[in-house]
Amino acid sequence: MDMSKSSKRFYVIMTIGSLVGLVASFLDTLEKIALLKNAHSILTCNLNTVFSCSNVLNARQSSVFGFPNSLLCLVFFSLTLSMGLVGWANAKIVTARLRLGYQALALFFAGFGFWFFWQSIFNLHSLCILCIFCYLGVLLINGSWLRLNSKDYHVNKRIRQFIDHTITSGADIFFWCLIALVITLLAILKLK
Repeated sequence: MDMSKSSKRFYVIMTIGSLVGLVASFLDTLEKIALLKNAHSILTCNLNTVFSCSNVLNARQSSVFGFPNSLLCLVFFSLTLSMGLVGWANAKIVTARLRLGYQALALFFAGFGFWFFWQSIFNLHSLCILCIFCYLGVLLINGSWLRLNSKDYHVNKRIRQFIDHTITSGADIFFWCLIALVITLLAILKLK
């Protein structure tokens, strides 16, 4: 892949998204540790009953795989941060196959994050502010991977034209913003 200015820009966006997510997931992990030490701890990210990290972090949904989700996020954001920096530096190890693998991982996190917000809004009736920043990072990373990998998809001509049109028109950016808007609207309507 030749490194154009636009490609470099998407690696920068990925790096920024990864840093935002990494910091947020690190702080979320610290908050979870505080809760594990004392279940009645008053967390710094508890603003009110709607924005309550305690309600979210004490729920079973915050440890889906048997350990805190934030630990999984730490690994994910560390990996994408390193890939963003490698791509930003125009290193040659960024192959199409590796990029597509990272994009698949990022899409998993986009789906997982959407599920987690659904659970937070409709079952827990609370949101974790740090989780919001993590998901912002996930959306930035996914948007970057889509733009970076779009030419490497092995698809038929019709789908290729659709993908190219989607990207040139900016509809892909609209899509990622739409996901954030849907979550925001659901939260406003359900949690107020």
